[in-house]
Amino acid sequence: MIKVDLSGAKDFFDAAGPDFAAAAAAHRTLETRSGLGHEFTGWLDLPLRIKDGELKAVIAAADKIKRLGQVLLVVGIGGSYLGARAAIELLKTPSHNSISGSTEVYFMGNTLSPDAISELVAVLGDKDFCVNVISKSGGTLEPALGYRVAKSLLERKYGRNTAKKHIFVTTDATKGILHDIAVNEGYEMFTVPDDVGGRFSVLSAVGLLPMAVAGIDVEAVINASIQEMHDLDLRSPDNPAWQYAAARQNLYSRGKSIEILASYEPSFRYMAEWWKQLYGESEGKNGIGIYPASVEYNADLHSMGQYVQDGPRTLIETVVSFRQSRTEYKVPFEMGDADGLNYLAGRDFSSVMQVAMDAVKAAHISGGVPNIGISAQSRDEAGFASLVCFFEMACALSAYISRVNPFDQPGVEAYKKNMFRMLRQEA
Repeated sequence: MIKVDLSGAKDFFDAAGPDFAAAAAAHRTLETRSGLGHEFTGWLDLPLRIKDGELKAVIAAADKIKRLGQVLLVVGIGGSYLGARAAIELLKTPSHNSISGSTEVYFMGNTLSPDAISELVAVLGDKDFCVNVISKSGGTLEPALGYRVAKSLLERKYGRNTAKKHIFVTTDATKGILHDIAVNEGYEMFTVPDDVGGRFSVLSAVGLLPMAVAGIDVEAVINASIQEMHDLDLRSPDNPAWQYAAARQNLYSRGKSIEILASYEPSFRYMAEWWKQLYGESEGKNGIGIYPASVEYNADLHSMGQYVQDGPRTLIETVVSFRQSRTEYKVPFEMGDADGLNYLAGRDFSSVMQVAMDAVKAAHISGGVPNIGISAQSRDEAGFASLVCFFEMACALSAYISRVNPFDQPGVEAYKKNMFRMLRQEA
């Protein structure tokens, strides 16, 4: 289970401290499905439903994809790709596609940059590949155009009929542009659940199919998620989701309006991107909300670290860590000790990193930045599952505490309406 450390924030709370009564009320609202957006709370039991539903079909499709080609091209934007990419980079490595013997996974449909699209097409080259198009409706421009590009590449390579066997669609079960295309073309289909919003969908086929293709044990992810959701139903201030949600809302009331999510693991980068969408879309409404940002330590200590230490005192620093490293790597001994670092020779890098973490925490707290620590046991399927379930639960509670709907995103539609109107005017 996730552990939350509020010791680095305690001196920044108001006299009353985090409002666990408000967290309890938010939890009741969530559990009874009586709050705003309650029709999109299906993520609460999603792991159980997937285990008894599409999981076996997802694993079978992943095996088929691996037999058909060397590459899976995932077409999607926002919640349709961020969770899968986060899982692959965290559990495999950001260099996953360079590892011999692995099925490569690339992502398209999240940009309109012709340079980025051309570069990805060049990376595909002559490789055999499959496509997983992910969109609830099929009407979002970026993935819709990405699908067009991917489909044209497949048809050019395999011919129209064979290309159909290389396309897998994850979309609405009964309706929508992409659903109708998939039915008409005979593509193998998976479901975006009706009662789960995109940013909460990583534990459905949306995230699980690309994850399985990359070699992640998705059964282990789902089993761990089932246990984590059970543990997070604890009705007590000992619940880490209550602690995180109540602490960040207390700090927000004290003028801390920007939250920086940090990790010392480079593989965490896309987990932070997933987290930014989850919290940004869920809480940024009605003129309120904590602004979610992210940094990668140690690297950003030598750039953004200056701002964190000495900039405006509107920051919350939340640091995610793993209590157990995957590997050991010791500092080598150097003859002559020219750099004066032989006193570290033989120490594992993990112990050096822990000292750096402690030093940074102390410096930033003394500089006026509250620090919240979040830790998972290890960087594996269970650790990933616990982080996903924890952040989703805490996000819903935090949003309900601030009295906004955690499950809609009305502001996202504004740019889409303008974009389609302007494109039609230019046509």
